[in-house]
Amino acid sequence: MPTSMRRITQDSPGGPEVLHVVDAPVPEPIPTEIRVRVTAAGVNPVDTKVRAGGAGLAAAGGDMTAPPFTVGWDVAGVVDAVGMGVTRFAVGDRVFGMPWFPREAGGYGEYVTAPSRHFAHIPDGVDDVTAAATPLAALTAWQIVVDAADVQRDQRVLVHAAGGGVGHLAVQIAKTRGAYVVGTASAAKHADLAALGLDEAVDHHTQDVARATGDIDVAVDLTEVNGPSSLAVMRPGGLLVCVPSGVPEGLTEQAHAEGKRVTDFLVEPDGVALTGIARLIAEGALTVRIAGTFPLEDAASAHRELEKGSTFGKLVLTV
Repeated sequence: MPTSMRRITQDSPGGPEVLHVVDAPVPEPIPTEIRVRVTAAGVNPVDTKVRAGGAGLAAAGGDMTAPPFTVGWDVAGVVDAVGMGVTRFAVGDRVFGMPWFPREAGGYGEYVTAPSRHFAHIPDGVDDVTAAATPLAALTAWQIVVDAADVQRDQRVLVHAAGGGVGHLAVQIAKTRGAYVVGTASAAKHADLAALGLDEAVDHHTQDVARATGDIDVAVDLTEVNGPSSLAVMRPGGLLVCVPSGVPEGLTEQAHAEGKRVTDFLVEPDGVALTGIARLIAEGALTVRIAGTFPLEDAASAHRELEKGSTFGKLVLTV
């Protein structure tokens, strides 16, 4: 068993160039934890925001961004050690998860340790890259659509940034609930979204969302800028979920005055929900789109690609 591992770290906030590889001690699991030898790690917008020093998660995570620190929460790999009390997994099991969010997890590294219930088994037939791309985005989509909004059959759901990592999964999960789903995305992504089940696509570059749709029961704003426009197309009693940075100032009061609801949202680790998501993937009911892969040591390039804002699906680091 090696005593050191490769890990991406940074000594200060900044652009992608601050990310670099270091040697770090291999962590040991404590009771109720497992250690995972990471084979792939997902890349998410929150990673780039924390790297740059601008994410509100710093407050939520305490000293998470005290340098040096390592971003990354999506991991897939193999259990290579278990702490006392762990009964769900054994050495050799393939697992994936979103450990510790919003605290530092060190996902951009060769090993991670975390509570066993932050993970789920990877289904047979699902590769590690797909598994690593799934947890944060799919849990966000699941916890919004299923838990926060309790989307029901024939409800109308609006997903902003439907072609992104969370958006394309929120579309599909809402469809499994029997909803009619409208999504905003650039025109180049419309055909791919239709193939995933999207009922109606709106090009946010050329179309006015308020004119293109209406009578929305649940709106999911993954963009930080579409809260007010979403409220305008929602029916009384509808729910707006504001994801990246919380509810914009004044929007709660506006929603209340119009008889509508608005809430912020932050995803949580949830091995039980992740098991349900894994089942959907194994059954072919949920497709996780991979936009590209990069080797671990090229994490900076993955961040540059993600920050272009044009990827369809998820980027993944291979370890």
